[in-house]
Amino acid sequence: MLDISSFKIIPGKDISLSKLDPHDITASPWKDKKEAKDESEKLDKKLDELQELMYAEHKHKLLIILQAMDTGGKDGVIRRVFQGVNPAGVRVAHFREPSQEEIDKGFLWRANKQIPGSGEFAIFNRSYYEGVLVERVHKIVPEETWKKRYKEINEFERTLADEGTTILKFYLHISYEEQRKRIEERLGDPTKQWKFNEQDILERKYWSEYITAYEDALNNTSSDFGPWYAIPANHKWFRDIVVASIIVETLEGMRMHYPKLDRDPKLIDLN
Repeated sequence: MLDISSFKIIPGKDISLSKLDPHDITASPWKDKKEAKDESEKLDKKLDELQELMYAEHKHKLLIILQAMDTGGKDGVIRRVFQGVNPAGVRVAHFREPSQEEIDKGFLWRANKQIPGSGEFAIFNRSYYEGVLVERVHKIVPEETWKKRYKEINEFERTLADEGTTILKFYLHISYEEQRKRIEERLGDPTKQWKFNEQDILERKYWSEYITAYEDALNNTSSDFGPWYAIPANHKWFRDIVVASIIVETLEGMRMHYPKLDRDPKLIDLN
């Protein structure tokens, strides 16, 4: 069994990303993707069942936030982990560069429009956390502004949790060298070249600044109602199985049940 507790950032116990090895799979009972195949398939099936159950019961809400450096695997997690779920109950929101309207209305405004409804998964590919990451690193807002945002984020997530939303936040941790390798793979594969963005190269120059910003974000906003999980993500198969395991265990803890008819189905006249 995979011990998922080792990936959770405990509130008040700060982590150092320099001490988190992106290549580390020692928590895994499996040595490689081939060994983990059976478990991965079981998780796929279980997640599909639990997502359908949640959609049918229509009581719980699940918000999943994915953050990572460029090429860190956000798209890969969405494609691989959620490949078998019913699209009717799952929505993906991509948080790209904000429009002027979104800037004017505050960094949390566009997130409010994307929060999950009852019975729904909402997956944020990037998120409002860009307000304490990109906007901090590139000095788009002053320090006094982004520092206040940690409190605003915690208050926002507490409100969501109080209103019945379960929040899971994943930071997919890759190394500087792994990022270079993935960019080179994109450039060398005609089917992936469309993903290449010159901005990815420019952003690499700010690697250290981003690591510091991520550390501060994780340590200031991991909470009992909105925990962060830091996932070593150099091995894609390991990344995916950890994320899937955490989601499945969380859903199982909801103790959901299919709704029952308000009358005996045997008495329903089908003629």
